[in-house]
Amino acid sequence: MAASMCDVFSFCVGVAGGARGSVEVRFVSSAKGKGLFATQLIRKGETIFIERPLVASQFLWNALYRYRACDHCLRALEKAEENAQRLTGKPGQVLPHPELCSVRKDLHQNCPHCQVMYCSAECRLAAAEQYHRVLCPGPSQGDPRHPLNRLQEAWRSVHYPPETASIMLMARMVATVKQAKDKDHWVRLFSQFCSKTANEEEEIVHKLLGDKFKGQLELLRRLFTEALYEETLSQWFTPDGFRSLFALVGTNGQGIGTSSLSQWVHACDALELKPQDREQLDTFIDQLYKDIEAATGEFLNCEGSGLFVLQSCCWVVRGSKSADRNKWSIADALRAPCLPW
Repeated sequence: MAASMCDVFSFCVGVAGGARGSVEVRFVSSAKGKGLFATQLIRKGETIFIERPLVASQFLWNALYRYRACDHCLRALEKAEENAQRLTGKPGQVLPHPELCSVRKDLHQNCPHCQVMYCSAECRLAAAEQYHRVLCPGPSQGDPRHPLNRLQEAWRSVHYPPETASIMLMARMVATVKQAKDKDHWVRLFSQFCSKTANEEEEIVHKLLGDKFKGQLELLRRLFTEALYEETLSQWFTPDGFRSLFALVGTNGQGIGTSSLSQWVHACDALELKPQDREQLDTFIDQLYKDIEAATGEFLNCEGSGLFVLQSCCWVVRGSKSADRNKWSIADALRAPCLPW
């Protein structure tokens, strides 16, 4: 069932009004689904829209390896200097211009029941109102026997870094519907994402889980059902429905990356400095990234994924023969660290 056009734009923030006037969503084909089309001239570099996700979740290995992010919006929680110290493995690493760090630890709050951290009271309340009341494990947060912890451990055992999806994104979809007063509204929003044929779904699951995907998928389905079963969504818990849900997340999940260090570097780039001071700062930053690469490799950011209604309609043509869904980050807006959802 198609959602209304109001639903398609309803998760845009800031310049959402401009997006409604400059683009429209049209059905392209059964193979491609919907597409986003410009209705007026858009200047190079112009931000068309900024969108918050329906649901988002940090990757499980990323969280396990102490990449500290807000449990709702994935905003980085470490100070830039703390981030640099951890990534370089140098506890004494000091950053110049510490005042440029955007992290506000005085605003951080945790869930009083399970202690997961949020960047602000707004995110804590938003999570509680949308899905966290269903998912909160309370004092069982560290109990390996808790159904959600068993589900997460099973996921980590079959999906290793570099991560591209999370079973908890699916869990938050279910929890959102379970917790909602208007369940049909959320079901409509989730149902408008691109769907695949059975063969295409199997191919996506294979890519996520590897050669033994059929047995692993059934294990995940059983644990998922044990932890989260909801009568309204009973189809999602059948073997075929769970595979389709898995493929939906694999196809439409948009990567999210946040970094307080990256934000600090961008702020440094904007400083007006004397040429000698600029050269000194740039040299320091170049060496810092070399040290990080030597100690940590390519895993620099807090990483996760989310479902974005409007961005799921975006296509970018590569050359003249191919088109890839969800490869275009509009003005990098959706990957920009510390977006105020």
